[in-house]
Amino acid sequence: MVSTTAVKRALSALATRTDTARRPYVAVIDEADAARSDLRRAAGFIDAVGLDRLAEAVDAANHAGDEAAAERGRDALAAYRAFRRAAADGSADHRDRTDRDTETERRCDHFRSGPGIPKPDTGQGTDR
Repeated sequence: MVSTTAVKRALSALATRTDTARRPYVAVIDEADAARSDLRRAAGFIDAVGLDRLAEAVDAANHAGDEAAAERGRDALAAYRAFRRAAADGSADHRDRTDRDTETERRCDHFRSGPGIPKPDTGQGTDR
């Protein structure tokens, strides 16, 4: 398994190197696009590069007239934002559901079944 530090180093080198025919923005977009299929790799991308850098790469692709790279970058950016929303919605939904369940249990606590409790002064038995 590759460490997070190694992934960060590799992504940083890809994003800043100029000794290749590919533009730096293309390297960022390529990695963002490829990382979407693997949760660990996607988390490493977000941590090492971030969505701001991806948005800058999309802008650079637009300015360079590289519509194919810009489109892939926009798709990746939209996917990462959707992942973030889904994660936020999922945790909020879980929290809300837990709070509702606890409140329902508290309100219904006096309706639990169990052994009978005799009422005072009625002479009623506990087996009722």
